[in-house]
Amino acid sequence: MLPTSLFDYELPPELIARYPAERRDGSRMMVLDRITGETEIHPFSDILNYLSPGDAIICNNTKVCRGRMFARKGGNADGAKFEILLVEPHNGIPGEWNCMVKPGKRAKDGVHAVLLEQDGSLNAEGIGFTFINRNGDDTFHIRFDHSDDAAIQERFGHIPLPPYLNRDAEKEDNERYQTVYASRPGAVAAPTAGLHFTPEILTGAVNKGVAVAELTLHVGPGTFKPVSAEYAEEHKMHFEEFILPADVADLANTTRKRGSKVLAVGTTTVRVLESCCDSTGFLTPRSGRTDIFLHPPYKAVSADMLLTNFHLPCSTLLMLVSCFCEREMVIAAYRKAVENKMRFYSYGDCMLLK
Repeated sequence: MLPTSLFDYELPPELIARYPAERRDGSRMMVLDRITGETEIHPFSDILNYLSPGDAIICNNTKVCRGRMFARKGGNADGAKFEILLVEPHNGIPGEWNCMVKPGKRAKDGVHAVLLEQDGSLNAEGIGFTFINRNGDDTFHIRFDHSDDAAIQERFGHIPLPPYLNRDAEKEDNERYQTVYASRPGAVAAPTAGLHFTPEILTGAVNKGVAVAELTLHVGPGTFKPVSAEYAEEHKMHFEEFILPADVADLANTTRKRGSKVLAVGTTTVRVLESCCDSTGFLTPRSGRTDIFLHPPYKAVSADMLLTNFHLPCSTLLMLVSCFCEREMVIAAYRKAVENKMRFYSYGDCMLLK
């Protein structure tokens, strides 16, 4: 059994990056040698120095939905206030969603709530949703009054920032909490390792002879769920929808077959790759849902390098990173990051494991 406490570390609260860096590529990057454990700190813009012609970068192109919304019960200005977070469409039906609700105790079957505008006022048309029933996983099935999901989110939705940022979304977050290649809506959280890339860096990679490819994993709210169990094996993972296209699987397979390297951008990319490979790392294209939980002593076999942000103590994401090199090396690198006052979490600095 793997004690969760092995993945704990001390983080001064002031090192949590509550806002993005002035420039996407303006963050720092800790480079960790997976064999020796040695670390160096560079500007993120140096990342192309660690890639060679023939290598491949694989990113997650999911797009964060504006899925955080507020509503009043019955359309009354003094009615009970609900906060909802859209998690996934309910059985693919337009206008119907599974969502998280606060406070859940007031979300009774049949209750109708009217959505609030961006300024917090009730919308004049009375557009809202009805609670259908509570699902078995503590989410709620709701039905919007209209089936145009994109229009509902555009008008009433807010970007759902991670709870540890301890602030409401601001106008800047609509752009900065998305990767520049985000194209497939469906996530409730950004694949944050990709936030550092700019179009110029991606173009530079291609000009260098490095392939850039995309897969999809719609990040769910479970990504923020702490591991409260004493042992990692007792933690229940969440399901997330994913797509690994055939051309991306072929690219990764041929890249590694000729001795070049695959760089996985983010833990979400790794979750897809490891869900679709055999014990040798050979990938087969697939789509579906995965609840894969990667933690030591498992060793990642589908990628040669990992770019990732710094993660919460005792989190499943930190455990996943420890599948790329020894846990002790990862924790030591985190302590060095703290000593060097690097910025942590979604809007923070990053780490390249090579």
